[in-house]
Amino acid sequence: MEAHLHMWLELLVRWAHFIVGIAWIGASFYFNWLENHLQREQRPDGVAGDLWAVHGGGFYYLKKFAVAPGELPPTLHWFKWEAYATWISGMTLLIIMFYWNAQTYMLKPGSGGISAGAAIAIGAGSLLASWVFYDLLCRSALAQREWLTGLLLLTWFALLAWILSSWLSDRAAYIHVGAAIGTVMVANVFRVIIPAHRELVDAVSEQRTPDASKGLNALQRSRHNNYFTLPVLFIMLSAHYPATYGHPYNWLVLLVFSLAAVAIRHFFNIRHLPGFTAWPLIPAALLLVGLILFTAPGTRSLESSVDVDTVIDTDTVLEIVHQRCSNCHAAVPEFAGLATAPLGVELDTSQKLELHAQRVFHTTVTVRTMPLGNLTRMTEEERQIIADWYGSRTAGEP
Repeated sequence: MEAHLHMWLELLVRWAHFIVGIAWIGASFYFNWLENHLQREQRPDGVAGDLWAVHGGGFYYLKKFAVAPGELPPTLHWFKWEAYATWISGMTLLIIMFYWNAQTYMLKPGSGGISAGAAIAIGAGSLLASWVFYDLLCRSALAQREWLTGLLLLTWFALLAWILSSWLSDRAAYIHVGAAIGTVMVANVFRVIIPAHRELVDAVSEQRTPDASKGLNALQRSRHNNYFTLPVLFIMLSAHYPATYGHPYNWLVLLVFSLAAVAIRHFFNIRHLPGFTAWPLIPAALLLVGLILFTAPGTRSLESSVDVDTVIDTDTVLEIVHQRCSNCHAAVPEFAGLATAPLGVELDTSQKLELHAQRVFHTTVTVRTMPLGNLTRMTEEERQIIADWYGSRTAGEP
């Protein structure tokens, strides 16, 4: 019953995180679209632009002021709770999924024997360290050079991924990089963007000139958040694809994909400008193709040591699976905290093993992400037997 309740708690928090995340990123995308579509020619004094739109069976007219209106309306809508709720739900999910079962999900085999508590401290500390680094960078003179700021941020998060993957499980390392970026994004909202908005509102209310520097700083942080979105979404999805976080050079995979994601985001930011604006898609496509080739499983698999005519008995592999995998991947898992087999993959009979043969080979031999954290200590010899078994099954296939 405890495992069943844990599963539902995780599911509901993940669902909430997904919903509020859509609201936050969706608002960011919408206001970026709005800014790019404003009609700015021949507008009255004090108006930066306006536009007409049709949606949901009605017409909308929107107007942006160059600085602020002469008088505030009785109701002013703020966009902040989407960001706060996304971070709170994300941290809750991190605690439920990783910190609750840190011995299983946080530790990396051969990481120097650090404790579960130390692993949690390293993960949580990476979030704080990322914000401190980022905030100091944005407050320094280097922030005036956007290209240099972007390069330093990419270097920081690539270095963070490399460090974390040396101490934590590969999956935990990736998710903490994503959490670190998300922490920077929400801290931008809480510490910089919303205070700048409050200063603007207070200045209008008190009929004084707003502090323009705060608005410019908020604009810079908002622009950074805009470019952070696609790398964060990739990290959220990567947990389902071990070829990314499970790669020996997972930090490089993350860096290359993030570069492609930033290029794609840049295309959406500039595509309404005059001239050829699709150019960012070219390096993005080249980076993704290179990444596909770089992570190709053929270069990482154990080579079969048997002749093509040799047949490895499935029962032999089943014995290994029973010892190393079936405590989780069974109709009734014995592993604490699991109510059902992860992803519905049950391996407690030879028929089920045959059904999931490709997945077993991929996760134990190609990307080597299973058994999770290698807690059951699957040996190289056992991985070789699985490779030989799968190779003998597929030898005759075209």
